[in-house]
Amino acid sequence: MTENPKKQIVQRITRNFLDILILRLIQIEPMWGYKIIKKTQRLFGIKLRHGALYPLLNKLEKEGYVISAKITKKGRTRKVYEIAPKGVQLVNAYYNFLKEQIEKMDLIEEKL
Repeated sequence: MTENPKKQIVQRITRNFLDILILRLIQIEPMWGYKIIKKTQRLFGIKLRHGALYPLLNKLEKEGYVISAKITKKGRTRKVYEIAPKGVQLVNAYYNFLKEQIEKMDLIEEKL
């Protein structure tokens, strides 16, 4: 383990919960694919490839977690994604689960 442990954890969580992280990003601000790629790289140190991102976005849209709309600005058309109510429920369930796990760990540490 030569890498920073925190960086390893962030990368591992990002890879395993990429759908949740993308939902969280577009919950904060609707965005198009390239912007999602750049934000994910800047925030989590993960470089997403188009070949990984767009199939995931399509799957999330098909399953009702995101909604997309084509928007034209300055002659350029972009497909902008925003979170759907079902996506908000998934993100909230994820955060509630994490909160429960942290609270359980606090109880375990108290017993030690």
